Amino acid sequence: MIKEDLSRLVLVEKRGATTIITINRPHKRNCVNGPTAKALYQAFLDFDADPKAAVAILTGAGGHFCAGADLAAIQNQDDANPMSSEWPDTLPGPIGPMGPTRMMLSKPVIAAISGFAVAGGLELALWCDIRIVDATSTLGVFCRLRGVPLIDGGTVRLPQVVGRGVAMDLMLTGRAVKAQEALKLQLAACYPASYETVSEKPALEQALTLAASLAEHPQTCMRNDRLSAHLANPIREAMLREFELGLETLTSGEFMEAISRFFKQEKSAKL
Repeated sequence: MIKEDLSRLVLVEKRGATTIITINRPHKRNCVNGPTAKALYQAFLDFDADPKAAVAILTGAGGHFCAGADLAAIQNQDDANPMSSEWPDTLPGPIGPMGPTRMMLSKPVIAAISGFAVAGGLELALWCDIRIVDATSTLGVFCRLRGVPLIDGGTVRLPQVVGRGVAMDLMLTGRAVKAQEALKLQLAACYPASYETVSEKPALEQALTLAASLAEHPQTCMRNDRLSAHLANPIREAMLREFELGLETLTSGEFMEAISRFFKQEKSAKL
């Protein structure tokens, strides 16, 4: 078992007005456990409070964005993801199971998606304002196949982004969405702006160019227009209902049976 340096679960790099926040658990395809969720939350708090920072990019180390919540952490109280229904009205908001997913920031965040952005990783991407993909990207509600609920905004934000019909397809089937289809569904984009052709450039490289462009805009106007768009679709109550239903799933026998089968399959594959 890899012993992790808790101080390096999330890496923060500043390039001018852009802050790059990287989930750094490549051996887990950047699955998020409790300590990682807390580190992500703090990184975005710091970004929002930094007067020199205009745009953040969320990405993952080692070729993947994030493959969801770390299911192994469920069995360890110290590693378990935050699971609270408390949601005070004060901004920027409380910590969510995946970290920043209940936060309302004052500045834009871009998801730079290479590899997997699935399950809770897709929820993290949906929390971001813009999702940038490259040829390696795969998105999807893969947790459907493991009996794991969307519990951190997925059932609320996905229909807002792609429409209810497409969202139902993705949520109910759990199928993989490759980069080209993600563009077609407007679930993600490439930069320079395109919903048609997948860029050959890595997602992070595209996102850095986009972030530099956003940082040049008049900031008060851009931030207020962005905030107005978010406030036009209040999600707090809907996410709380999602969370309650998700907890019901997590306490069910079905969930525990599905997870047990998953771990047995993983163990057999390693033998």
